[in-house]
Amino acid sequence: MKIDAHQHFWNVDNLEYPVLNKNRPHIYRNIEPPELAPLLQKMGMNKTVVVQAMDVCEETEYMLELAGKYEWIAGVVGWVPLHKPDEANIHLRKFSENPKFKGVRHLIMTESDPEWMIQGNVMEGLRVLGSYQLSFDIPAVFPNHLVHIPVVAKNVPHLRIVIDHLAKPPIREKQMEPWASQLKEAASHPNVYAKISGLNTAADWDTWAAEDIKPYIDVAFDVFGSERLMYGSDWPICNLSDDYERVWVETNKALQGRSQEERDYVFGRTAQQFYGL
Repeated sequence: MKIDAHQHFWNVDNLEYPVLNKNRPHIYRNIEPPELAPLLQKMGMNKTVVVQAMDVCEETEYMLELAGKYEWIAGVVGWVPLHKPDEANIHLRKFSENPKFKGVRHLIMTESDPEWMIQGNVMEGLRVLGSYQLSFDIPAVFPNHLVHIPVVAKNVPHLRIVIDHLAKPPIREKQMEPWASQLKEAASHPNVYAKISGLNTAADWDTWAAEDIKPYIDVAFDVFGSERLMYGSDWPICNLSDDYERVWVETNKALQGRSQEERDYVFGRTAQQFYGL
């Protein structure tokens, strides 16, 4: 089974998404499952995990509604107010009644405090999240957030964590350190996983190719192993610099030489096990 473990939908008629830029009309518009379905079929993808793009519960309800209509949406990563643990518990109790609700994400990159997720109230919210056997997606952006992930992993060891987009490594600058060392430290905690996703928008948008992202993917393999890595297209955000097919093709090129077993984990098995799909 091939799984795209990270993609988005949105309806700008019903919700205003702060992370979207109205000056980019090719993505600032309604983007919903019928547009993605033929791309999945062309690339041979069987399932997807749709991930939040807005810190409101209304969007989670919208994604769960879509997941009920489209069988190939295997999981939903939504949002609850982790910084308000009692409120988070109420929403988690409700959302977890839906078997396709798999985890929570918060747009930490929009928070003014880069240490937001290690605040005491947020850590308590994460403990509540873990008690539901749900996971936490972290849209970390290097250099602000990756260094804090070991703190969360150590203090909430029963919580399954996944680093989105390999924490947006400095591909454009062609730098490895201290990103690589910080990723290794995060990977030293067995409850931490990572997504090979969103790398094209961390590289030079106009010229990126497999050789640009491969060194960073190789580091991820070295510290996580294939059993804790999963592929995600980051569609339609990936369309800022390319399209669904080229992201798939170039990522496959970057994994050339990897065994079939390693590829099976990255392109499906890890996501299936991590999210319980």
